[in-house]
Amino acid sequence: MEPTAWIWGLLACAVISGFSRQKLLTIVLVVVSIAAALLQARLSVIALSSVVVGFAVAYFTAKQEGKWRYAGLTFMFIWSLALFAHAIPGFDNLKVLDRVYASTDSIPFTMYLNLDKPLVFLGLLLAYPALLGQKKSCNLKVIGLIVVGLLSLLPIAAGLGALKFSLSTPHWLWLFMFNNLLFTCVAEEALFRGFIQQGLSQRFGWVTGLIVASLLFGLAHFAGGMLLVVFAALAGLGYGLVFHLTGRLWVAVLVHFIFNLTHLIFFTYPMLAR
Repeated sequence: MEPTAWIWGLLACAVISGFSRQKLLTIVLVVVSIAAALLQARLSVIALSSVVVGFAVAYFTAKQEGKWRYAGLTFMFIWSLALFAHAIPGFDNLKVLDRVYASTDSIPFTMYLNLDKPLVFLGLLLAYPALLGQKKSCNLKVIGLIVVGLLSLLPIAAGLGALKFSLSTPHWLWLFMFNNLLFTCVAEEALFRGFIQQGLSQRFGWVTGLIVASLLFGLAHFAGGMLLVVFAALAGLGYGLVFHLTGRLWVAVLVHFIFNLTHLIFFTYPMLAR
């Protein structure tokens, strides 16, 4: 393993601390993580500047009301999109899997431990403390039915020729689980459910928030083709319903992770080789 991999261990601790609502500890862990990345040449001065500006705006936004708050949240949205798209230079993300195959029928899969993407959750949490949701009483049977509906998308995709049933437990499964749960699913659910869906729901109603966030989530997967856009949007509806019904971002993250893990273990991942 790369000697600097411990930096992502610190980031993972920051994410967990954020969900635990330990604000001071989370800030300390973020600062230490960023400082370590800079000292280990995983972060350039340009990237550091973007991080400092983003978190400064987040801190400012959390204390504002009215037009300044909306301006700050708009900036945080754009900043988050830039981090998601890896559009800000200077982040030396760690490649941990290079064209590996989950199964013989899968297309090759490359995976990075990203420095930029986890900062989306941490920055948005500072700017918008309501990101984690507002706890509600919920019907576990309904949540279970939603999860079953979500998982049914996988055999449907197989029936359409995008996937194929293929049982697989690759040796790098633990690394996938670590990265997917704490970085990928957390960042995506924070932006699309905690920030976009929740923000729109408060202003225009929960149905509008759910639909718009799900459509945007689907469009975010356009690089994989139109079929992936449709299925991602449908999955987004499921994650969004879970978030709406439970009021807990971590539950949406967990359901998202279960879906991705089921995909990897029981079907060709990420897609069927042509």
